[in-house]
Amino acid sequence: MDLVPALEEPLKQPLKSVLGPATAKVMAEHLGLHTVGDLLHHYPRRYEERGQLTHLADLPMDEHVTVVAMVADARLHSFASAKAPRGKGQRLEVTITDGSGRLQLVFFGNGVHKPHKELLPGTRAMFAGKVSVFNRRLQLAHPAYELLRGDDPDESVETWAGALIPLYPATAKLESWKIGKAVQTVLPSAREALDPLPPSLREGRGLVPLPEALLKIHRPGTKADVAQARDRLKWDEAFVLQVALARRRHTDAQLPAVARRPSPDGLLTAFDDRLPFTLTDGQRKVSREIFDDLATEHPMHRLLQGEVGSGKTLVALRAMLAVVDAGGQAAMLAPTEVLAQQHHRSVTEMMGELAEGGMLGGADHATKVVLLTGSMGTAARRQAMLDLVTGEAGIVIGTHALIEDKVQFHDLGLVVVDEQHRFGVEQRDALRGKGKQPPHLLVMTATPIPRTVAMTVFGDLETSVLDQLPAGRSPIATHVVPAADKPHFLARAWERVREEVGNGHQAYVVCPRIGDDIDEADPKKAKSAEDDAEKRPPLAVLEVADHLAKGPLNGLRVEVLHGRMHPDDKDAVMRRFAAGETDVLVATTVIEVGVNVPNATAMVIMDADRFGVSQLHQLRGRVGRGSAPGLCLLVTEMPEASAARQRLTAVAATLDGFELSRIDLEQRREGDVLGQAQSGARSSLRVLAVIEDEEIIAQAREEATALVARDPELADLPGLRTALDALLDEEREQYLEKG
Repeated sequence: MDLVPALEEPLKQPLKSVLGPATAKVMAEHLGLHTVGDLLHHYPRRYEERGQLTHLADLPMDEHVTVVAMVADARLHSFASAKAPRGKGQRLEVTITDGSGRLQLVFFGNGVHKPHKELLPGTRAMFAGKVSVFNRRLQLAHPAYELLRGDDPDESVETWAGALIPLYPATAKLESWKIGKAVQTVLPSAREALDPLPPSLREGRGLVPLPEALLKIHRPGTKADVAQARDRLKWDEAFVLQVALARRRHTDAQLPAVARRPSPDGLLTAFDDRLPFTLTDGQRKVSREIFDDLATEHPMHRLLQGEVGSGKTLVALRAMLAVVDAGGQAAMLAPTEVLAQQHHRSVTEMMGELAEGGMLGGADHATKVVLLTGSMGTAARRQAMLDLVTGEAGIVIGTHALIEDKVQFHDLGLVVVDEQHRFGVEQRDALRGKGKQPPHLLVMTATPIPRTVAMTVFGDLETSVLDQLPAGRSPIATHVVPAADKPHFLARAWERVREEVGNGHQAYVVCPRIGDDIDEADPKKAKSAEDDAEKRPPLAVLEVADHLAKGPLNGLRVEVLHGRMHPDDKDAVMRRFAAGETDVLVATTVIEVGVNVPNATAMVIMDADRFGVSQLHQLRGRVGRGSAPGLCLLVTEMPEASAARQRLTAVAATLDGFELSRIDLEQRREGDVLGQAQSGARSSLRVLAVIEDEEIIAQAREEATALVARDPELADLPGLRTALDALLDEEREQYLEKG
């Protein structure tokens, strides 16, 4: 990250004698390490403690120990195995003694050659490893060892035994200890590392200088050294990232945009007057934030987070109407055709006759709302595109079909992106490029994002949160149904579905797959209940629907919905379900986002352990949308002690999406917060953990924002500029550019 000429040296050339071209090649190809600086920033994953010196007579089981002893005996054995069928497998057994007892060491495979040459009878050495039992005898398998030479080894023994051994993120081609040796070779260059933190910030927060942090993380004397180094390096990562995002916000603030202010007696007022309910305080507050942004002459970049069912669509629609009022057009981009059609239906229903307008700004306050998706017929598409280019349509709702070159707008003023995480950055960028000046941007997500993730992943967007459910919304009760342990619970689940339908309501059954897309599982017996549940193919919509219609839900009107159906068929199924003509909809996760059927009160999620925490929360949000309480049943065959089962218990225990997203993130880890996950490259965060280091990220954001406001070009901070250049390689630069 923080590179100066000495640290920019390629690993291949200057260190031929040390790393060798083969090692340098593996580092480049498998670890993405190309320069001395890259290697210095490849931090240890953890540290092995060799443990205090132990007498052989007092060895504890399953603990890491260090012993000083003499080799009594060493024998090399050959054996046959799956890997070495012709008896070419090798095992070295070494017996050591320290006078108090004896212990066997064992080495296998290629690992036998070095100790076979060095551990000769009579040799004195230190050995470190984990004590295990084999054939009722204590042993150390593949211990680390250091030969002792000289008369008074006590001093070196103590220091060696107490040392912290760094263990590096490694690959099959390059073991941790080889990486460690390479790091030791380049470690002197750390003294030349240019510090990216402004001196006032570093001193004010009591952080050690960067060269010292690099030395301490790679060669710590104590655990305190490691803690000091990590504190410092976390600040580097958080601060450099937040400076990049602060500069992005600063640049955006300089861009021109058309201010869009709603007219006092226009479309928005007419719409508000016909709403059958009053807005929640949260909706009013977030709308104010959006209207304030729209009224400025630089583009709004706002993230609207809202719990499932908090009324985000209504807030977005009011923003679109305000822009239409001001003479502009608004586009809403949805990730799937089902969702685009759903939004189009709900928007036109909410607007009523206000969606049946002629020209923009017509006296009747009405406008035209058009739908544009890839599967529309040619005539309908041509008409929709004509309405957009002439300005006849104030609002367009569509899928990525909106992005095609042929689609032209009269005056695009606002882009609303629904479920941002389903869209590539390029798609958002292409739609934004369709305005005469950059349009305002509102990104909506129903996946609650912890504050720190919002500050990193969406750090170039201002954030609004809708955390209040509209009045009349009902609570959702969630229960785990352990189908393997208690089959009668599953039978009861289907009875509950019949009861809901008997009371005039409807239900969803969600399955992980469609049904004809996977080979049956390997018939070989699985090892455990957990393996068994894992190895069985996930339950499928087509099979489950068939089983339910013939069995537990016989007599009810059961239909299926999945992504491989023709769009017209999908729409027809959704329309029948919304109209109450279907009792039970067996579906894949196509219903996860945006589907709104207030009469649906029950959901059964089959193989719930196959879904992520946030996804389960999204799915659950499809029920309880009316006045009747919702019921969500999570069916699983996972045993009680498994991590998957604990995850489901967490979902059942809370309706707080922010709490669940924290749990989800802690389990999945963060990936690369700058979007590198999209290209599968390594994470740019090495020591910073987005959830645990919330305080550092918040403080770094404040410091970065203040610094960029004072000095956007970072003229006085060459170290910081260099660190930014290293962080923002071309791909990440584009990601931020388009963010």
